[in-house]
Amino acid sequence: MANILTVTHTETVRLDPAKLNELYAQLGEAGAEDVVCRAIEELAVRLSHCERLWRQADLPNLRKSARSLVAIADQIGMSAMAGIARDVTQAIDTEDQPAIAATLFRLLRVGERSLTAVWEQQDLSV
Repeated sequence: MANILTVTHTETVRLDPAKLNELYAQLGEAGAEDVVCRAIEELAVRLSHCERLWRQADLPNLRKSARSLVAIADQIGMSAMAGIARDVTQAIDTEDQPAIAATLFRLLRVGERSLTAVWEQQDLSV
């Protein structure tokens, strides 16, 4: 009988509270919450879009979509997510297929956890 090993990926979610504080200072509570809510929605859509583009082997559009995640994630303090999205674009630029797959799926894992963390940190409701 073969031994089966299950690998569980755990990623550290890093949020930059200074970015969120800056948004709140500039836009006020209502304005900042609106920006954060829209950013979270957009990030969720783009993460899903990235996965679909990868499955379709559409690397030029995957690069564009991952690149757009960098700016949005940076805006609301999701530093880990932004960094990994940068790694995806770099892997695409070097045409490293295994690295593209690995970093993209890392982006999806961290993205999901980051979205949840920001949502909970801001105590926002859907």
